[in-house]
Amino acid sequence: MPTLPKVILKPRRAEPFFNRHPWVFGGAVERIEGAPEPGAEVDVFSGEGEFIARGLFNPHSQIRVRLYAWNSETRLDRDFWSTQLDRAIAMRRALFADAGPDAAYRLVYSESDGLSGLIVDRYGDWLLVQFTSLALAGHRETLVELLEQKLQPAGIWLRTEKGIRESESLDMADGLIAGKEPPRPLFIEEDGMRFGVDVVEGQKTGFYLDQRDNRAAVAQLVRGHRVLDLFCHTGAFGLTALKRGGAKDVLGVDVSEPGLTMARANADLNDVATKIRFENAKVFDALERLAAAGEKFDTVILDPPKMTRHRAGLNKALRGYFSLNRMALDVLGPGGLLVTCSCSGLVSRDDFESVLAKVSLQANRPLQILAARGQAPDHPVSVHCLETSYLKCYLCRVAT
Repeated sequence: MPTLPKVILKPRRAEPFFNRHPWVFGGAVERIEGAPEPGAEVDVFSGEGEFIARGLFNPHSQIRVRLYAWNSETRLDRDFWSTQLDRAIAMRRALFADAGPDAAYRLVYSESDGLSGLIVDRYGDWLLVQFTSLALAGHRETLVELLEQKLQPAGIWLRTEKGIRESESLDMADGLIAGKEPPRPLFIEEDGMRFGVDVVEGQKTGFYLDQRDNRAAVAQLVRGHRVLDLFCHTGAFGLTALKRGGAKDVLGVDVSEPGLTMARANADLNDVATKIRFENAKVFDALERLAAAGEKFDTVILDPPKMTRHRAGLNKALRGYFSLNRMALDVLGPGGLLVTCSCSGLVSRDDFESVLAKVSLQANRPLQILAARGQAPDHPVSVHCLETSYLKCYLCRVAT
């Protein structure tokens, strides 16, 4: 085996990587021996010269090396990527053994599946792929070929995430990379319901797959409720509350008219259009208007988009979560249910619970946490990379 370029860590910086954390940031690197190109295989060594792991190099990213193998004999070749994909696919097949042909779920979740920089979502016969690493994107052709061989999808569509192209110097655009284009909308099934999804231009890869189990949990608590679904996107929380939970009626609010157009179609698709209405508005503005009008709801659902991607924006994000939750209490009746979520990975559970405590104190309304939930199991959390635990969903009762 030819000698690979070496990345030598600074003294006392090696422990996280011996413990299999997959991200080596530039600040941990003492020096580089050799001249690796972007995407090249490199070996990472401690300052004392001990081999730690093998990964892919990107001089343009804050994550200088993404680690994949902790054995010096393992090469990051086609066989390696094939084995990693097989493991990820086998786990989802076990999770969704009874799912029908129109099921939708996350098939590969980056670091949690040992494939840092790759996300694959299945929507029926189509796959949606995201590369979040320039280094792994260099293996795109191999990975796409393997996905085609193993799954025989009708097509594979590439999605890019806001900010990733800049942070990784990744020159990649959305588009078809195998097979045929997905229909718009593409129809999926979840919990006995059908949803139209725009996987080409919808948020994330078109549907919030990570909230699947949380939608079902909320539905168990809302029978007869008047529900306010904020940041409703294509309506899945509110529609599940109606169809599966027996809610009385729902008001969905979102700033995206294309999302609301899909939500209205989904309401028709599930025969609940007479019990739900949608408003195109900024959520803060809608909450102010509803409070001024004296409106009260039995359940308020808050599922905002990610509020920060960088640690420098953490305090601003926490202020945003405080304001949203505080305003939500103004339209929530006594004994009501607050379903409040954060998909900002940089916001910890401690941070979020502290926000809820401050909201409760300022509003002088006791909050009881009925459940502190996370992402669905097709988005597993790596014990070696707890950053993969990003979604927080709290079901809270407002006592008075």
